[in-house]
Order: sequence, then C-alpha cells, then structure tokens
Amino acid sequence: MEATKILVVDDESRMRKLVKDYLIRSKYSVIEASDGEEAVDIFMSNKDIGLIILDVMMPKLDGYQVASEIRRFSQVPIIMLTAKSDERDELKGFELGVDEYITKPFSPKILVARVEAVLRRSMSDKAEGTMSVEGIEMDIAAHIVKVDGNVVELSYKEFELLNYFLLNQGVALSREKILNNVWNYDYFGDARTIDTHVKKLRSKLGDRGDYIKTIWGMGYKFEV
Repeated sequence: MEATKILVVDDESRMRKLVKDYLIRSKYSVIEASDGEEAVDIFMSNKDIGLIILDVMMPKLDGYQVASEIRRFSQVPIIMLTAKSDERDELKGFELGVDEYITKPFSPKILVARVEAVLRRSMSDKAEGTMSVEGIEMDIAAHIVKVDGNVVELSYKEFELLNYFLLNQGVALSREKILNNVWNYDYFGDARTIDTHVKKLRSKLGDRGDYIKTIWGMGYKFEV
C-alpha cells in the first residue's frame, strides 16, 4: 500500500525537519514548502497529496490565504499550526474549512496522532454504502443506524464512536486512543466522557450493546 503523501508548509526549516522526521518514522511520505506561494504551487502540481500541515505566519501568502486558495479546488484535510492561541484565530481557520488547529509548541507525537485521526475521519467520511455487523447497520453517507431493522437515533459523537468500534472490531482500544480518534484531541481530564457515551450507546443498541466489551483498567473492545 502506497504511503499517504503529506505536504508540510512552514517557513522555519527546523520545524519542517522536526515534523517531517516524525511523519516519515510513522511511514508517511512528506513534501516540504517554505512559504505560502510555494505550497499552493506544489499542491496544484501534486494531485495525490492526502493531507496538509500548514503554518499560519508565513511570507508571501499566510496560512489562511493558502487554506482559502486550496479550498477553492479541494477538500483535502488541513491541519493548521500556529503560535497564536486566540479563539478568533481558530474560528477563522475553521470557517475556511480547516480540519484541526494545533498551537505551538506541541508534542510531535500528538501531531502524528492528530494526523492519523484526521485521515481516519476523512476516509470514514468518504465511505459509501453501509457497514453491517450482526444486526447493526450503519449508512455512513445518510448518517443512519439500524438495529435489527429498526432506526436508532444516535447523537453525532455516538455515531462516530460506533463507527470507530465497527472499523476496529476485535481490537482492544484504550480510552486515550478512542479520545484521539473520535474526539480528535489529547484529553487531559478523566475519561468519564467516553464511559458516559459508551453507556448511552449500549442502551440504544439494546441486546446488541453487549458487543461492546469493557476491558477493565484500559478501555473497550467491540466483539461479536
């Protein structure tokens, strides 16, 4: 399987190297750009780029301008890096269609986890048709879940959580891994938010909720 190609855009060469080294270590292919104009040119000439990691403060074109230009042609996932922590700056990025926002300084390992989460979510969003497991049917595009033929109303996060469980059947999932992939951020509080969502999801799935097994002291596993 060909490695996902990631475009890393930052005017600081040391930052590009740091990010590149960690991404290559995680088996991704990396292309670099040192300013906004170069980033747009590279993206337009490489149609197989799977994700962009984009700094905000850059010469020629800043990150917002780059994101705006790319969104005219593509919905490729974009993760923005910035030294700013102002809520208004984050909102501006999300309004442009940015998928994630990471404030410097950051842990390279967390960045890689975010990359994996965004790519997983992107692939899930592109999934067509239904996923069916022992009486549970998920129509990804229509955002509908049926249990034994009956429609079950799930919240957005409950739907994402069930989707993640179905995509990882038989895999023991820690609470941290679930948070990074379903909630898409590193969580510094306790993990009761997951336990609460799992409890509600089990209840709504009825007898099929027993497929979600608790792994004491670790997390959960979806197993038929």
